Amino acid sequence: MTATRLAAAGPAADVPDAVRARAAGLVRTGRSFSLAATRFPGMPLFPGHPQFQVLSYRTPQGLRQAEENLWAPNPNEIGLGCMTEVVSGTVHSGAHVDALAHITVGEEGRWYDGANAREHLGDFGPTVGDASSMPPMFTRGVLLDLAGHRGVDCLPAGAVVDAAEVEDICAAQGVTIGQWDVVLFRTGYMGLWPDRARMAEHLTPGPDVSVARMLTERGVIAAGSDTETFEVQPAPDPGSPANPQPVHVHLLVDNGVYIMESLDLEELAAAKVYEFLFVALPLKIAGATGSMVDPLAVV
Repeated sequence: MTATRLAAAGPAADVPDAVRARAAGLVRTGRSFSLAATRFPGMPLFPGHPQFQVLSYRTPQGLRQAEENLWAPNPNEIGLGCMTEVVSGTVHSGAHVDALAHITVGEEGRWYDGANAREHLGDFGPTVGDASSMPPMFTRGVLLDLAGHRGVDCLPAGAVVDAAEVEDICAAQGVTIGQWDVVLFRTGYMGLWPDRARMAEHLTPGPDVSVARMLTERGVIAAGSDTETFEVQPAPDPGSPANPQPVHVHLLVDNGVYIMESLDLEELAAAKVYEFLFVALPLKIAGATGSMVDPLAVV
């Protein structure tokens, strides 16, 4: 019997070339906005993730003391040295995109397109829907400035943004949400970065499941925000049986729409840039449940 071929990459893998060409046409000045903050040891992270660390592995001092010549048998009379490091932590450190295998449902550990832990999870991570299958994102991006629309620096803790408010924001900003788009939501949370105490006071505003349904109806390939959970927490309507993250389940598990978190959207919002070329290139790491990214918005 032939095994069923699973759609490991979701709709994002099918973006037509013509869509990318149109997105490139959004670039008029070439100005780019980095959408990622600097990662550093001990940086704030969602609870449960291992701490991000950068550990020196090779240093000029260490090589000298050990009298090692990494270029042997070539002579090293000038004292050539190098510095390398071990980076330790989760791929969900800072700005990142969740792979489709990041969230599972039920005792069978089900994720997108029928993948499940019994058949598709090994000793080295998921074999389907992992980071190695994530496509590059080069498409139209839309910013929805939730905090700006409400006239605040940062939405308060647990503030719910629903589909009706998203429609109002689109109208006020003069943008639409369409097929193949990446839609980014600014709550103002990264404006508090990296002040842990202030960030803790604003856990966690964001879109509810009505917004998630709107996004899939419009055919977007990814959505992101400046918070660590993307969706509002706690969920205002967890349903029955209770689901603590209904937005994640609807987007990732049910529809194969990627989620990005901890994006730095402050400069983009300050410039009132609401439509742009969005570029993000996930690292293809087999078995990883996501990828750190440093996305760009280009106008």
